[in-house]
Amino acid sequence: MFILGLQGSPRKNGNTNFLLSAFIDETKKYGAQTKIVQVSKKKILPCIGCGSCEKTGICVIKDEMGSEIIPLFRKADVIVLASPIFFYSTTAQMKIIIDRSQSLWSRKYRLQLADPCSKTRRGFLLSLGATKGDDLFYGVSLTAKYFFDAVDAVDEGSLTYRHIENKGDMEKHPTVIKDICSKVEKFIKPLSEKKTVLFACVENACRSQMAAGFAQKIAKDKINILCGGSKPSEKINQTMIDVMREKGIDMAYRIPGSIDQAVNEAVPSLTVTMGCGEKCPNIQGTKYLDWDLPDPAGKSVDFMRNVRDEIEKRVTKLISRSFENSFLQDRQT
Repeated sequence: MFILGLQGSPRKNGNTNFLLSAFIDETKKYGAQTKIVQVSKKKILPCIGCGSCEKTGICVIKDEMGSEIIPLFRKADVIVLASPIFFYSTTAQMKIIIDRSQSLWSRKYRLQLADPCSKTRRGFLLSLGATKGDDLFYGVSLTAKYFFDAVDAVDEGSLTYRHIENKGDMEKHPTVIKDICSKVEKFIKPLSEKKTVLFACVENACRSQMAAGFAQKIAKDKINILCGGSKPSEKINQTMIDVMREKGIDMAYRIPGSIDQAVNEAVPSLTVTMGCGEKCPNIQGTKYLDWDLPDPAGKSVDFMRNVRDEIEKRVTKLISRSFENSFLQDRQT
């Protein structure tokens, strides 16, 4: 389980940073892998409203939004947006990231591409403001709601705090830690208790990525799906992205990772290998299933399609079997 925190305050050690850090630290108790992005330190330009992404699904601006932030969105199981109130909304730094998520909105609504994790990813808002007005969080709540929709995250609600102005006010709040513990236990703990399936190949650029994509779409939130490679490539295979797009599945912005990185997130109940052979590590506490599938990298589009279709059949059968007889329940070395 990977949890991404977006810290929107320009103050490095202010109240927002304390609130987000406390929330993220609590998730670690349930085994979460985490990352906090200090938004104000990122070199991200504002949206120019050119409309190009509505045709291509890709922003014309080349900066850290496309190379780092969107891939983190796609990787995250939970996205936590944290911001103080600036004129009844987020900070300008956070708003830039929200606005630049338009390319993901376009992929979803203009190009009709479905992120396989759209039914499982969660979004949560943390916010605070200096005044006590009833409408203090109305604007930021709406903004967060539509941001989460654009990045394919189910809105899990919020924790908001009024009359927080001076340094240390959030830390002194009488209920904040109790509030955080309650929220994290409610929606993070169930995510940590799901059984995990790992799909592994060599480069984690084609076969294991396709298998993970199909499994995430089919299993939805019933099973935690991971993938990795014994020798991960620098980037994902574009032909694979294209043929998965034919199935309506959006695999763009995924970054190949190692099997070790995947296992650090969760010990799989089942590891499905597909071509890594003796290069795949021996993972304690997991069952193994080998799919001896040919590597489609560098082959024709039709070859990639054939491998894709075979993977889809096998994943469909695997997930169906897991629901029918609970074969993931018992682990073995």
